[in-house]
Amino acid sequence: MTADPYREARDTHPVLPAPRGVVSDAVIAALRNCHEPRVSTEAVDQAEPYGEDLQLALYRLYELHYQGFEGVGDDREWDADLLRLRGTLEHIFLHALRADVPQRASAHDALAEILIEPVGDDGTGVSHFLQSEGQLWQLREYAVLRSLYHLKEADPHAWVIPRLHGRAKAAMVAVEYDEFGAGRAEEIHARLFANLMDELGLDHTYGRYLDAASAQVLCTVNVMSLFGLHQALRGALIGHFAAVEVTSPPGSRRLAKAMRRTGAGPAAARFYEEHVEADAVHEQLVRHEVIEPLLAAQPGLDVDVAFGIHATGLLEDRLGEFLLAAWRTGRSALRIPLEATAQHAGMP
Repeated sequence: MTADPYREARDTHPVLPAPRGVVSDAVIAALRNCHEPRVSTEAVDQAEPYGEDLQLALYRLYELHYQGFEGVGDDREWDADLLRLRGTLEHIFLHALRADVPQRASAHDALAEILIEPVGDDGTGVSHFLQSEGQLWQLREYAVLRSLYHLKEADPHAWVIPRLHGRAKAAMVAVEYDEFGAGRAEEIHARLFANLMDELGLDHTYGRYLDAASAQVLCTVNVMSLFGLHQALRGALIGHFAAVEVTSPPGSRRLAKAMRRTGAGPAAARFYEEHVEADAVHEQLVRHEVIEPLLAAQPGLDVDVAFGIHATGLLEDRLGEFLLAAWRTGRSALRIPLEATAQHAGMP
């Protein structure tokens, strides 16, 4: 049998990252030493909802439901003490999101807001910047930061499938089927992103660059797990998925142009070109075949879908502002230099 030249990014468990405060330090100690998290209630209550400490602690706890960590037993996924702490951190994060996004908006109105794409390519977002003036080092940093999600692309959204029924479930599965390669392992979107990283001279090992990612990045990944792991937040997860699919085609088109302009290579451009075509179809499916039948059957979820859309926009805007503030002044957006990530990841 011919060996697969591609080594799956998730063949191995990532190493535990360095702590960023007392809460994340307590979580890593609990995971490493197999005891309950030892942190005061006061310290947890004072943690910044969107801050480095709380978001890294949440990320670690969520990852127990995905790939886990090297040296951490799979049984810790359902450890009661860890789950109790996770619930408290989730409450802090969710409370902040609910306070910061518009209230009482309908899903229809929330979708209408993001369906409007400004004419031309003179916008001010990250993809506009990278398309028009981004340099290769900035594209590499962007890939590093987005790898926290794209190397497990669509996995968080799959949590919602058992919570849907009828047309909504059938359409959601159809979209996820495409995300997972439509039956072809080499076309799984996470694998296409790994190919992009290879072409950019980056390490596609799952979790490799966690230490380099700021809280703004962690928020955008954690919110998917927050919504996905709770039955009560299923509407918010659908809203998140809709926001991703609606905004993906124009942004991906610009990023594909940025990859070609900087000479990143065909595999780097192909990841985004695939999303231009696929997500244009997915956007229609999600709006008309997932959201419409879902809300027809469960109209009480309307406000939750809208919340998911707005929360996604809020966190993506915060990330975009952070990235552009760094790049427009020639600074790196990484927490640690790219060359230092190997040492942080326990690599030689």
